[in-house]
Amino acid sequence: MHILTVIGARPQFIKAAVLSRYLRDNPSLGIKETLVHTGQHYDQNMSDVFFKEMDIPQPDVNLHLGSGTHGKMTGAMLAGIEELLLEKNPDALLVYGDTNSTLAGALAASKLLIPVIHVEAGLRSFMMAMPEEQNRRCADHLSTYLFCPTQTAVKNLTAEGIADCGTGTKPTADKKRVCMTGDIMYEASLYYRAHNNVKVQDEDKNCILLTIHRQENTDNVERLTSIVNAINELKDEHFVFPVHPRTRKILAQNNLAFAEHVKLIDPIGYFEMIAYEEACKCVLTDSGGVQKEAFFFEKPCITMRDSTEWVELVDNGWNTLVGADSKKIISAVKNINKPTKVPALYGKGECAKLIVEELLK
Repeated sequence: MHILTVIGARPQFIKAAVLSRYLRDNPSLGIKETLVHTGQHYDQNMSDVFFKEMDIPQPDVNLHLGSGTHGKMTGAMLAGIEELLLEKNPDALLVYGDTNSTLAGALAASKLLIPVIHVEAGLRSFMMAMPEEQNRRCADHLSTYLFCPTQTAVKNLTAEGIADCGTGTKPTADKKRVCMTGDIMYEASLYYRAHNNVKVQDEDKNCILLTIHRQENTDNVERLTSIVNAINELKDEHFVFPVHPRTRKILAQNNLAFAEHVKLIDPIGYFEMIAYEEACKCVLTDSGGVQKEAFFFEKPCITMRDSTEWVELVDNGWNTLVGADSKKIISAVKNINKPTKVPALYGKGECAKLIVEELLK
């Protein structure tokens, strides 16, 4: 079996590290992987460092497409991936998550009648204004194999008419294989936590780890201003903020600055990130993946979005939705509550094994 895997952004590097390593460590399975990097995250700190530190093989192909408007970026990826598919003629194309790279890969393969494998299928925020929601919904409906991180994701697909074809039936684009495999990010956290030697500075221990990068916040000056004002009011807290290059640029363009109790640092690698997640007391974020990582390290999370794909975290008290409301952000930070129960929400850390077993069937 030959699988062409498309990745393009930080969370996908982490997810690919797990599955690619499993394939590399088990050559007897007979699965060859061609790794394609679209170049969606092209900054060295956002891309190259992940391949080096996570021991991911350098991509077989790098399209070097960089950033741009959604249409321009996705169109360029679509053309580049289609050309590769015609050249490589793989048995299937695999995509992760909900980026423009995911949508372009799924669309290019489906048009050529190449089965699409979607890892982290079925997530829904139910906000179609989010580019990620558009990407993940389209990718799911184009996919043949849908591997879901939670039972909630399986239920979301069922509600949209995407049901499992059942054992004994060969999956097709119309009769799909839907399977709950657990969360591949959870498997990554288990592996890399055990191999992490990074330590945070003493002054940053027990900090609040801050991330802001979602378009719904960064492209809306009113929301971004409200977030910055709230954080600046929380002067009794120490924040550490790894700043995404795009977010840094937008803050400067709008003359928004953080107070001295907020420590701004350059983008960090995965090992540094999980070191901060382990050392902090709480996470304040608008990221999807970081919400889960906080839970993996048993840290309360406050999410600056109006909805989340990870509803089970909210239901179990580990995640608090505050949107961009200054009062809600301040109140949530001042009233941080860590639940006593840590339910097994994301499987047993065997996601890669379960995915491969399903594909080999």
